[in-house]
Amino acid sequence: MAEPTFDLKHNSRALTEGPERAAARSYLYGIGFDDEALSKPIVGVASTWIEAMPCNFHLRALAAKVKEGIRAAGGTPMEFNTIAISDGITMGTSGMKTSLVSREVIADSIEITARGYLFDAVVALSGCDKTIPGTVMALARLNVPSLMLYGGSILPGHFNGRDVTIQEVFEAVGAHAAGKIDDAQLSALEHAASPGAGACGGQFTANTMAMAFEVMGISPVGAAMVPAEDPTKAGVAVECGKLVMDVLARGQRPRDVITKESLENAIAAVATSGGSTNAVLHLLAVAVEAGVPLDIDDFDRIANRTPLLCDLKPGGRYVAADLHKAGGIQLVARRLQEAGLLHEDAPTVTGRTIGEHAAEATETPGQQVVRPLDQPIKPTGGLAILRGNLAPEGCVVKLAGHERVHHVGPARVFESEEAAMAAVTAKDIRPGDVLVIRNEGPAGGPGMREMLAVTAALVGEGLGEEVALLTDGRFSGATHGFMAGHVAPEAVRAGPIAAVRDGDEITVDVAARRLDVGLSDEEIARRVAAYEPPPAAYETGAMAKYAKLVSSAAAGAVTG
Repeated sequence: MAEPTFDLKHNSRALTEGPERAAARSYLYGIGFDDEALSKPIVGVASTWIEAMPCNFHLRALAAKVKEGIRAAGGTPMEFNTIAISDGITMGTSGMKTSLVSREVIADSIEITARGYLFDAVVALSGCDKTIPGTVMALARLNVPSLMLYGGSILPGHFNGRDVTIQEVFEAVGAHAAGKIDDAQLSALEHAASPGAGACGGQFTANTMAMAFEVMGISPVGAAMVPAEDPTKAGVAVECGKLVMDVLARGQRPRDVITKESLENAIAAVATSGGSTNAVLHLLAVAVEAGVPLDIDDFDRIANRTPLLCDLKPGGRYVAADLHKAGGIQLVARRLQEAGLLHEDAPTVTGRTIGEHAAEATETPGQQVVRPLDQPIKPTGGLAILRGNLAPEGCVVKLAGHERVHHVGPARVFESEEAAMAAVTAKDIRPGDVLVIRNEGPAGGPGMREMLAVTAALVGEGLGEEVALLTDGRFSGATHGFMAGHVAPEAVRAGPIAAVRDGDEITVDVAARRLDVGLSDEEIARRVAAYEPPPAAYETGAMAKYAKLVSSAAAGAVTG
């Protein structure tokens, strides 16, 4: 551990020292802490463990290893828990409305606990999609010495001689509805695709955000891509416990790490990896919490100059475990460095710069996961930001995994995800259609559900290359196809998407960065004024509170 440069008990001293704190110490003695433990810096270990999904199922054991490292380095750990919602399990149900809401609750609960107990430092453990940005949002708010450890990816399942992920199961639902596979084949696949603990295996939202935060520097380089059930993951956790004590000794705070430069590094990593469009929401939210100016158009600017180099699912062939074997996130950072697209001097929690780490990357000979610069999959990154008369505040289009950049077709309008899914499974969608799903935005859902069930069913039915889809909701990181999400403003906040009717001509033009409906401004305004959204889904409780407070998707869908 580095020589301390300031009071290691800068917060907890007020909690544990002096005659007036006798009652507090008495409580802590009763649960196993002693005078020696309370004389040391107190480090909160914020776990998002839950027994309801594989992504975070192993974090209780991982937290124990983090605590082991903290004790070995002279700290006293105190573990606490928060919530976690599985996007994959709740997908296609009303439960999915809680997913994005959970990000705010995770951030709030970690913040409240850390402030309440005056922790000197924090290690946050994440797994499933929203737990990753939720933990980092909290660290940015608290701004005490801290780091985030990603629990790691699941290993791929094996089915009919090939590696599979949960993506193939969602797409098989569409194939089953189309009569392409039978009940027994669907059952065999669903039993094989998720073989243990860990987050979804492709470059879906979890692995996208884990990569983004490692390149950003708030997670230690080399930690994220070690799979959840790899025997070495426990050692990674121990080292993270030791590392946070070094971060504390150096007095390094999250806002020293989360800067405009490091956010741009994270965006470049998302773009070059063909990562999830959810990264736009989450990085905007982290920037808000860190007080860093970041705009949705920054994503387009950076993606447009960044080549797509990673051959990862859902658009490519490989999964996170393959990336780990190929050279990991360090190798991705080195490619960005070679391209002159990395802010090399950006600091990381290790005490070294991201440029220093990138320069030390080891590439496995013959690996095909991360392409060389002169052999990109595409010359520009995996997403684009469009505007137009349907999205004056912007929307996000995923470009990885398909070749189309232009589509014109008649609108098929649905007031909810369920209505769209019913039309897809009833084979009521025609080639050329543009599915418009509204009232699924941050406030309208509420919670901005992902449309993976719909998009995967379209692919499974063979319509993935024949239709386009736009929504004020989100897409899963596992989505591939020509889709525009995060359309803003959303329908319930008088967005132009509320004006669209069946048969209206929709144009998606990536080259022009436009999303338009063939209506005059006057007609759009008239229709929006006359539009009546469905009644609010929740009148009271956390969901209703969220709907009232949440910002536009273009601003990160934050509630603070």
